[in-house]
Amino acid sequence: MNYNFKFSALWPYMPEILSGVILTLQLASVAMLFGLAIGLAVAIGRVSSRPAIRMAARVYVEAIRNTPLLVQLFIVFFGLPSLGLRLGANTAAVIALSINLGAYSAEILRAGFESVRVGQVEAGRSLGLTAAQTFRHVVLFPAIKAIYPALASQFVLLMLTTSVVSSIGVTELFGQAAFIDSRTYRSFEVYTLITLSYLVFTLGFRALFSAIYWAVFVRRSHR
Repeated sequence: MNYNFKFSALWPYMPEILSGVILTLQLASVAMLFGLAIGLAVAIGRVSSRPAIRMAARVYVEAIRNTPLLVQLFIVFFGLPSLGLRLGANTAAVIALSINLGAYSAEILRAGFESVRVGQVEAGRSLGLTAAQTFRHVVLFPAIKAIYPALASQFVLLMLTTSVVSSIGVTELFGQAAFIDSRTYRSFEVYTLITLSYLVFTLGFRALFSAIYWAVFVRRSHR
């Protein structure tokens, strides 16, 4: 093998890599917030006493979870303009990622709600709490504690999934890598650096989420 490794060739493109890192984190964070909001609404619909609401929530979850994210992204970015709604690449990426995450987080949240014992809910209602107060004070915290690791893993997966949005021209980390590769022809060096970047992000966020879990849930349960 006569290939000469030259990682120094990437140094002039550090501003582009940094820009890609920032955009990746922004996309993941915003999509996580919107996705969780969608997931919470859908999860509540999934456990609703009204059959029509339960069915609508289930159709949404099944439709999103059983189709590729790339297809959903293309529908938002390329399909909606046919209906008169044209979106920028970054906006389309956030919408598609949020809708996709909403379906997965809805099932995680639903599992958390159903993990709370019926006796606890009945005890809250017997104390005179309304349904909303019972949900807030009795159901929500134990449910989030039960599903927090799954939600944390979902955020990490979402961050890694942002690489898909480069297919519509979003210049996040993977999009910048493709641009740099086209300029330097140093594919091995470029994608090795990007792989290491994603690995650092993943391990860093997992450590952060573990620290939050310990501070919020473990310490509080020991008080």
